Amino acid sequence: MTASRFVDVLRQWRCSWFVSLAFLLAGLAASAQEKTPPQTKPSAPTPVAVEAKPAETPVADATDPKLAKIFAGSNPTGTADLKLMQDHIRKVTARLQAATVGVQVGAAQGSGVIMNKEGFVLTAAHVSGQPKRRVEFQLADGRKLVGETLGLDRSTDGGLMKITEGKDFPHLEMGDSSTLREGQWVLATGHPGGFQPDRKPVLRLGRLLLVERTVLTTDCTLVGGDSGGPLFDMEGRIIGINSRIATPLTANMHVPINTFKETWDRMAKGEAWGHFPGQEPYLGVRGEKDAKNAKIAHIFPGSPAEKAGLKVGDVIEKFGDHDITDFPSLSSHVQERQPGDKIKLKVKRGEESVDLRLTLGKRGE
Repeated sequence: MTASRFVDVLRQWRCSWFVSLAFLLAGLAASAQEKTPPQTKPSAPTPVAVEAKPAETPVADATDPKLAKIFAGSNPTGTADLKLMQDHIRKVTARLQAATVGVQVGAAQGSGVIMNKEGFVLTAAHVSGQPKRRVEFQLADGRKLVGETLGLDRSTDGGLMKITEGKDFPHLEMGDSSTLREGQWVLATGHPGGFQPDRKPVLRLGRLLLVERTVLTTDCTLVGGDSGGPLFDMEGRIIGINSRIATPLTANMHVPINTFKETWDRMAKGEAWGHFPGQEPYLGVRGEKDAKNAKIAHIFPGSPAEKAGLKVGDVIEKFGDHDITDFPSLSSHVQERQPGDKIKLKVKRGEESVDLRLTLGKRGE
């Protein structure tokens, strides 16, 4: 199916299980050339989930062994397998759509997923933009509700929002992205092209192509407007958030769900950190080798550090509100900022304590 044809299908088909069936039929055609799914790299240790944050909605009933084997990475081998897959997807579709929301922040539209009854919504950082912005949520049942953006991690592209009116929202359970394997079948929902009142969230079927700690790649066909929408395992658990949509519409990136668990407290407090791809912040210093503190050994000409008045031999003791213990800790805090951020530094220069202010640059400029 070509990319242009798929976009036409999205606009014409209104019942999401038809979309799933179309992909199932494509899977059957490919089964004659079945390949063994690639082996995944060793998974990172399972992060500790945040207490009481995942929803408690039960997932679909356990599938029969044959279907479980297919979902784990095999190809369907005939129409009977396709029927099993189709029936299972029909059972979970309504729940997935009910928790998938359209979001509008300013003039920008995207998607999200409700992950608990209190109305917390997972989305992409590039959809939420900044903390404390007004959001309009469009629920699958037709309700329009308002809320606000909370925290975001630009480096992984994870964002958090909250619906601030209403209660007891339809929601879905968070899965565990550390247990995922390349080749698994997955489902993605969202609002391709933006929310349309005569169309429920559109369901796409695909497979995991790459599993890493900070990114998942699938062949679920996504287009603009799907950003921030959820990626599910075949039992309906949230395993990722739609992030970067590739030029080939069938090689897309998703934020693994465990990155949200690891950063939940910061996001819930409304913190924003990290930088988007191609926006790496630049300070322009090199630390003294083997030093037990953040002592500066070299300052690059024309860098933000030089413009701010830093000197070789200075020891950076504070970066913004953060105490700096060594050069790696300095580098870590720089990487959590964005080009253009204005930072206050506390520097030890000989026996003196000096306060400086600088504006971070962008690497490569």
